[in-house]
Amino acid sequence: MPFWKRKRLDEMTRDEWESLCDGCARCCLIKLQDVETDEIQHTRVVCRFLDQGRCRCTVYPRRHELVSDCLRLTPESLATFDWLPETCGYRRVAEGKDLEWWHPLLSGSKETVHEAGISVRGRVVSEDHVHPDGLDEHVIDWGR
Repeated sequence: MPFWKRKRLDEMTRDEWESLCDGCARCCLIKLQDVETDEIQHTRVVCRFLDQGRCRCTVYPRRHELVSDCLRLTPESLATFDWLPETCGYRRVAEGKDLEWWHPLLSGSKETVHEAGISVRGRVVSEDHVHPDGLDEHVIDWGR
């Protein structure tokens, strides 16, 4: 039985935890939160440190140092991130669901997440090219 089916999230090794990331990079999307309703809206704008072709952070070990509001996903914090897509490996395992067929742990390839149309590859723009006041012009429904 694979580790994600027999271990709780807080029992996983660091490598096991990291391997749950499917590489979609949707957590790197800039999000807007309505101050009155707390509703979260996703944009098609991503963090400047995202390698858009690989859908990987280029400064991963230093991401929290360089980006103050970078997502800090832990087994404990996962429940507060209900905006994560339903396809997210972390979310699926936390909800007792199996990983999707295209997840690299099942497919054996980091490309299947892109082939399945789940990742942000080819669908985003870097925050370096968008004025902060214009983020609302880039709101998009990424689906759940």
